[in-house]
Amino acid sequence: MTGRRRARPAPYLLLIPAILILLLGMGYPVVWQIVTSFQDYGLAQQFGKPADFVGFANYVGLAIDPQFWAVLARSIAFCVIGALATVIIGTALAMLMTRVPKGVRLTLQISLLLAWSMPIVAAMTVWIWLFDRRRGAVNYVLGLIGIDVNRYDWLSNPWTFFLVAGVVIVWMSVPFVAFSVYAGLTQVSAEVIEAAQLDGANGWQRFRLVIAPLIAPVLSIVLVLNLIWDLRVFTHFTFLQDAGGKTSEFDVLGTYIYRVGAGAGEFGVAAAVSILTLAITIALSWFYVRQVIKEDRA
Repeated sequence: MTGRRRARPAPYLLLIPAILILLLGMGYPVVWQIVTSFQDYGLAQQFGKPADFVGFANYVGLAIDPQFWAVLARSIAFCVIGALATVIIGTALAMLMTRVPKGVRLTLQISLLLAWSMPIVAAMTVWIWLFDRRRGAVNYVLGLIGIDVNRYDWLSNPWTFFLVAGVVIVWMSVPFVAFSVYAGLTQVSAEVIEAAQLDGANGWQRFRLVIAPLIAPVLSIVLVLNLIWDLRVFTHFTFLQDAGGKTSEFDVLGTYIYRVGAGAGEFGVAAAVSILTLAITIALSWFYVRQVIKEDRA
């Protein structure tokens, strides 16, 4: 055929229902948030009073609010550290699955799958019990090995609170990374690894110089996804705050938005924080989309 093949409209027509559902299900809430972020929207507006348009006043107020900057810095630090820890541990487990016998690998995979599929409410109930000040298993075990914690309240100190939150979120996120990286490792040629081994490369050198570059696209994608997920955590922190820390020192962006909106009734400010969080998420998602496009072209 010398002429360009005419594009068929059927595939595009089939996409219309999905696009409409996305626009209605996701587009409307986003537009509402954007509009609300430019309004003085409080409790009175919940009962029908028109909201006053205040322009960028909500954003300016956030820019000069030290508490917001503290929450933002805390959230970014938490998601970066948590995502890195998740990728490192998940990659180590994926490497382990390539070395152990089939029975051990199957047991490990089932364990990871159970941790991944456990409902958040059930998981948080168990974790809160583990770190309970009076009847928690963690304090009990530490006492057995000679570390006298004297009923230490893990959820009352900001440092240990975020340590517990990090352990919980990493525990629930590691299975996804482990399975994803393991799938990438199965595509690494055994001949390449054997050649590196014959050249005298030890285990760390083989991973750093041979394996890691080959699975770099997978590592970058799971890292970006975990950064996005850890930036938007809410349920885990809400449960932990209800069990212990309730002050603003324990807030991340998700709980801060809820506290400002539902707690203080400043829905315009909460909407502005939501839009800023969305902007950060879009920036991270754009990197993810670009990586996927590169993979498709390759």
